[in-house]
Amino acid sequence: MILHASSVVFPRVMRHLLLALALMPASVVSHAAQWDIDQLMRGLAQVRTDHSSFVEKKFIAMLDQPLESSGELFYRAPDYLERRTIKPKPESVILDHGTLVIERGRHRRDMQLQDYPELAAFIDSIRGTLAGDREALERSYRLSLDGTAEHWTLQLLPLKEGIQAVVSRIRIAGARDTLRSIEITQADGDSSLMLIEKLAAP
Repeated sequence: MILHASSVVFPRVMRHLLLALALMPASVVSHAAQWDIDQLMRGLAQVRTDHSSFVEKKFIAMLDQPLESSGELFYRAPDYLERRTIKPKPESVILDHGTLVIERGRHRRDMQLQDYPELAAFIDSIRGTLAGDREALERSYRLSLDGTAEHWTLQLLPLKEGIQAVVSRIRIAGARDTLRSIEITQADGDSSLMLIEKLAAP
């Protein structure tokens, strides 16, 4: 019987490959297979503080051009989140322990999120993601994750009618424990896209 070179080499290569996989650390072999929402949430939960810049574009049907704003984001685990808009006009929105504070110039408004459940659920979509709080997210959203640890997209679909009347979908993209963008599609068809870039700690 004549054996071709390929019939000899291929089994040998396969044996070497299987041996290499067997000797490889389990964390390396299983990394891709085990990449899931729990793994993402664990990574995000390890981030205790974050300082980022943002550029946001809002696409509104009645306007020919998107509205653009930019500024900075500050996060401190588990539930302090500040959005400080610099352009086009200064504005500050702060979430701190269930209280939402909005400041525009000399005007300030304090709101208790427990009095606005739909607003609370929307804000929790961002806070819950930053905190890696899957339980909080799943109280209001159905979650699905695509991609890899280096380039993932987490989609949130509202479960409650009150939220569905305002938001139809939220898509958050990132790399490992860093958020890169937040895309929100409203029920009326308008949308917004926020691009995020991590900065040095303040």
